[in-house]
Amino acid sequence: MNVTSLDRYRVFRAVAQTGNLTRAGEQLFLTQSAVSQALQKLEADIRSQLVIRTSRGIRLTPEGQQLYEHVEAAFRLLEAGERRLEEMQHLERGDIRIGASDTLCRYYLLPTLDAFHRAHPMVRLHVTNGTSQDTLALLRSGAVDFGIVNLPVAGDDLLVVEGPVLQDGFVVGEALRALADSPRPIAEIARHPLLLLERGSVTRSHFDRYFAAHHVSVTPEIELGSLDLLGDFARIGLGVAGVVIPFVQHALDRGELYQIFPVPPLPPRPIGLVARRDTPVSHAAQALMTALRQHPNAPR
Repeated sequence: MNVTSLDRYRVFRAVAQTGNLTRAGEQLFLTQSAVSQALQKLEADIRSQLVIRTSRGIRLTPEGQQLYEHVEAAFRLLEAGERRLEEMQHLERGDIRIGASDTLCRYYLLPTLDAFHRAHPMVRLHVTNGTSQDTLALLRSGAVDFGIVNLPVAGDDLLVVEGPVLQDGFVVGEALRALADSPRPIAEIARHPLLLLERGSVTRSHFDRYFAAHHVSVTPEIELGSLDLLGDFARIGLGVAGVVIPFVQHALDRGELYQIFPVPPLPPRPIGLVARRDTPVSHAAQALMTALRQHPNAPR
C-alpha cells in the first residue's frame, strides 16, 4: 500500500463514520469535492462499490461495511502505535538494556539509575554485568543499547561519549595512618604490603602500568575481586590498598580510611558511555545517558 492509498482509506473511514461527505471533509480539512474524488478512486482501485449516496447522506454497501471493519481495525492499530511512540518519547514507556562492570554498576550507574527509575517508573531497565571487553562484545552483538566502560576503547563502529574522570589512589586504615600524613614516593609505598584487584581488570592494569612506568617492581600481598573488600582489608590494617578514590569516598569522609598521595601522582582515567554508530538509541536510553553525563563525578 502506498501513501496515496492510505490517504484514500483515511477518507473512506471518515465518510463511513460521519455518513456525510461534507462532514468527512471538515474532519480531514478537505473540500467535499476532494473527498468525493478520493472515494471514487478508491472504489476504482479495488473494483468495488463501497458507498451508496442517498438523500440522507452516505451509507455503506455490504462490501463497504466489510472493508470498513478492516480499515477501522488497521487505523486503530496505527493510532495505538503512534500513542506508544509518544509514550516512549515522553519516557512513559520503554526498555533500556545496559552493560557495565560490577564496580561501575554500583558506584556510577546505580545512583543515577535510582533517580531515573523513580522519575520514569514505566521504563523497564535491564542491566548485564561484565568486564569492559565483555560489555563491548554485548554491544556489538546488539544485546545491550549502550555500555559503560573504562576508556580508551577502539573501534570505528563505536560512538564514545566521555563520562566522569576517575582517580585511582592508595588508602590505608588506622594502623598505617602515618603514611597519609604527607606525600610519599611510590617506591616507599611499594615497600608496604599491597592490596590490589585481581589481574584482568582495567583498574589493576592501570596500577600495573603506573608501577612499571616508574620502574617499581611489586608483588601484591593480597589480590581481590572487589573494591569493597580492598577497602575493608585496608581498614583493618592489612596493607595499602589500590582503589578508585571516588568509590571509597564515603569511608574517607567517615575517617575509616586515609588517602596516601603518591609521588608522582597516579594519572586520572575516564569512563565512557559507548553505543553503536549504526544503531539509533531510543529516547529512554538517550535520557539515561544524559543523566549519567550529569553524574556528580562527571566533568563540568
